[in-house]
Amino acid sequence: MRRKIQLMAGLLAVVLAATACSQQGASTEGSPSAGPPQRGGQITVLKDASFDGSWPSGLDPATNTTGGANIAQMAAIYGGLFVISANPDGTGAKVVPHQAESYQILDGGKTLKIKIRQGITFTDGTPFDAEAVRFNIDRNMKSTCTCRPIWQLAKNGISTEGNDTVVLRFTQPTASAINNIPIANVNWIASPAALKQMGEAKFRVNPVGAGPFKVVSNRLSSELVLERNPNYFKKGLPYLDRLTFKSIGGDQAAYQALLAGQADAFEGMTTTPLLDQATKNDKLTVTVQPPTSPYVIQLNTQIAPFDNEKARQAIYYATDFQAIARGVFKDKFPVSQTFTAPGGLFHHKEGVPGYRTYNLNEAKRLVQEVGGINVTLGTLGDYVARQVNIALQTQWRQAGINVKIEDYQLNRLVEAFNSGKWQAMLQTAGAWDPAAGVGVAFRFASTSPFTGVKDPKLDQMLNQAAAEVDPATRDKLYADAGKYISDKAYAPFGLAFAPANLAVKGVYGPGLTTKIPPLVVNSGILWDEVWRAK
Repeated sequence: MRRKIQLMAGLLAVVLAATACSQQGASTEGSPSAGPPQRGGQITVLKDASFDGSWPSGLDPATNTTGGANIAQMAAIYGGLFVISANPDGTGAKVVPHQAESYQILDGGKTLKIKIRQGITFTDGTPFDAEAVRFNIDRNMKSTCTCRPIWQLAKNGISTEGNDTVVLRFTQPTASAINNIPIANVNWIASPAALKQMGEAKFRVNPVGAGPFKVVSNRLSSELVLERNPNYFKKGLPYLDRLTFKSIGGDQAAYQALLAGQADAFEGMTTTPLLDQATKNDKLTVTVQPPTSPYVIQLNTQIAPFDNEKARQAIYYATDFQAIARGVFKDKFPVSQTFTAPGGLFHHKEGVPGYRTYNLNEAKRLVQEVGGINVTLGTLGDYVARQVNIALQTQWRQAGINVKIEDYQLNRLVEAFNSGKWQAMLQTAGAWDPAAGVGVAFRFASTSPFTGVKDPKLDQMLNQAAAEVDPATRDKLYADAGKYISDKAYAPFGLAFAPANLAVKGVYGPGLTTKIPPLVVNSGILWDEVWRAK
């Protein structure tokens, strides 16, 4: 999704390219250059109500239907078995153990062993051990959350060895499993004892984890107030005494709240005029994250008009993302021809061989040949997505395509996909690892509810790439899949974004004021290391 639902709905949509940093002069100060971190204090973080500021089903990893959008809240409460870390400039990104101590990939990728750190307890005082992790992984994989991993487990494929090791056994090599965990609900381990005592209905409002913070109060999709976990397993952390997440109605409201001193940070701004203003404001630090999830125009190949390949080809030829990038966004965003972007794995800036680029005459010819095209083009409502859709509407109309634009809130977007009656959607596709989270399969695998494609050959290509252990071979397999999507005219790709995070001066932290490639759309802020100067 911005950013966001994409995610999630996927999670989905939105935001800013890595090149925007140099083009906008965005500040990327972080704790290394700000002096030694200080302990104490509190901050309020704003979240967009249309995406990550919405958690209507609560914050239980197994029942939170928008978990992929709520990574920040979940990470603050639960911590995570693994996290993604990177150098302050966003390079060198990798998955590292967190509540896990280590891991092993065995049997050519068919077995994953995760060793759990000793001595961790949940905030209710119960042990965070292998059995608690096994229980959670099993429960979370049976959930309806779009953020659950789509793994093919062997029979009785989740087990323990002693009290400190969890073993996952797959029916086929799943080498990408470890990269998937930080952006999946199996990463967030809830207290089994608290869940049993409270029941799911109460637990989803007052969840108990072993993360850096514990819940003080939770008004769903409105405000989440957290306080320091005094028994957090990392000595001296978290730095903050209190962390509050507040839902707010979009970028403009968030920007004004920051300037008025009503909040301290906003994750995922997409309104480029406001970002231009923010980078010139000496009271704010603006950090543009490396893009990992390019926009894609999803075409529903199961219904008219895009069950006709020639209609899909017409959309390719009628679409000029280079012109949109240049004219609307002043070349702040790079353009991709596939499901990878510069901040992620397996990206090739040279593009896809044979990709259909803008050709208005050919688009007009195809529109006439298929007897006209009428299409509703939807998206998750935010500034960049709306601007892109308006530009696409103008371009497509020049080719004789009748276009209606529709904006969605996250929950309505999920409903639209589940109905199967949508025609075209501007969403994001891909992730830091294409096989992880809201990756390429989220948009293109036959088993996904958020796909417009039902192609067994493509399923096989994506499954093979996700299973492969060797990175070079995976690279080639994903390149082949990108070309196949292009050849079949399944979905044109476009601008590549990543979130821009805003923080008031004096607030610092990894992923907030430094760069970490986005897990899905928003970056993986390490909340236990966020701090503010006194």
